[in-house]
Amino acid sequence: MTIQIAPSILSADFCNLERDLKAIANADLVHVDVMDHHFVPNLTLGEPIVGRICQVTDLPVDVHLMIEDPDRWAPEYAKLGAASVSFHMGATHAPVRLARQLRDMGCKACFAVRPAEPVEPIFDILDEFDMILVMTVEPGFGGQKFLDNQMAKVRRLRDEITRRGLNTHIQVDGGVSPKTAHIVAEAGADVLVAGSAVYGAENPAQAIDDIRDKAEAAFRA
Repeated sequence: MTIQIAPSILSADFCNLERDLKAIANADLVHVDVMDHHFVPNLTLGEPIVGRICQVTDLPVDVHLMIEDPDRWAPEYAKLGAASVSFHMGATHAPVRLARQLRDMGCKACFAVRPAEPVEPIFDILDEFDMILVMTVEPGFGGQKFLDNQMAKVRRLRDEITRRGLNTHIQVDGGVSPKTAHIVAEAGADVLVAGSAVYGAENPAQAIDDIRDKAEAAFRA
């Protein structure tokens, strides 16, 4: 596996979103946070904007659903053109059924885990998912401090994936920057979401390269 960088548009300028999408052309994915003001306290964007993002960017669109009832809504984002859709352990009623539905639609299925949630309960269904998203901040708002105590969780997950010979990716979201990229990569994460570290930089493209370089040097898997 190689390191993939997924800038989060949560930190972009929503009034100049197409411009800010072009500014991350050297990234591997574009990460889009969908929040409903119920599952998390923040409210961001929904289907119309995600659909337009899928139309105007050449990057695969990685949608992170922080919403209630993803069993109902996740397939709608796959229909819009999302390359991958993440939904949360605490929100879905039938994770395997939903993952299989997304995969049947040609969309990667991803399971998201909040800081207080363990990863061990999903070990038995790991092969149903293309990626596990480990949150290293509490979901809902950008710019939070990186929770390094989540790295033990990433290591356990990487060890289990390696032991079973799976190709499941591990994504880390929250507080990722050139200063923390080596920490998450060394633990075994290979997809790094970065928001404020990219869009808060003077040169977003250079920030992406810096994060990738630090992560690739440390990636242990």
